[in-house]
Amino acid sequence: MNSKLGEFEEIVLMLVAAQHEQAYGLSVTKAIEKELKRSVTMSSVHTALYRLEEKGFVTSKIGDAEGNRRGRRKRVFIITSQGKIALKETREARNHIWDMIPKFIFDIA
Repeated sequence: MNSKLGEFEEIVLMLVAAQHEQAYGLSVTKAIEKELKRSVTMSSVHTALYRLEEKGFVTSKIGDAEGNRRGRRKRVFIITSQGKIALKETREARNHIWDMIPKFIFDIA
């Protein structure tokens, strides 16, 4: 299994997990912009979602048509067991590197 995640994929996958079975392209895009104060295009989010699906880290299903979607149904993304493992491994690797940094590095003079 390839559990390696790029930075953007990691962010998208974390938000899919955080939105627990309610994640779709626009909701993830808005969350990135709001929570990370980072401007992204919906097409880049969709590309990441489809790449995550190819890797087996998310699955998708067609949801109900709601609100102002004019009858169009949205594709909802759900994290898989493999996706959860990938996030856990990525978090552990990042934490390990953070722990390697001497505490004095962050002292502000």
